[in-house]
Amino acid sequence: MNLSTYQAIYAVVSRIPRGQVATYGQVAALAGLPGHARQVGYALSALNNPSVPWHRVINAKGEISLRSGGSEGDELQRVRLEDEGVHFDCHGRIPLDLYRWRP
Repeated sequence: MNLSTYQAIYAVVSRIPRGQVATYGQVAALAGLPGHARQVGYALSALNNPSVPWHRVINAKGEISLRSGGSEGDELQRVRLEDEGVHFDCHGRIPLDLYRWRP
């Protein structure tokens, strides 16, 4: 994947408002990459710009996707989302009907 593809993904993620979330697939579609949710994950794992709100991207089940190398990033993602007013249910899922970004 080239740099412009990553930039398109980062541009979409940067638009997700505080207190809302988007799925990897949703970000991919909005970035012109329908069906390439995994590419969004690759782009976010390569991210080195702290101003891009990576923590607002979750999987289609409303869950934080587990990262390789431990759960520290997963815990940070949950804390950041909760600080923005996003609530998790008893199964650790975010109700997408309440918190999904609808651009």
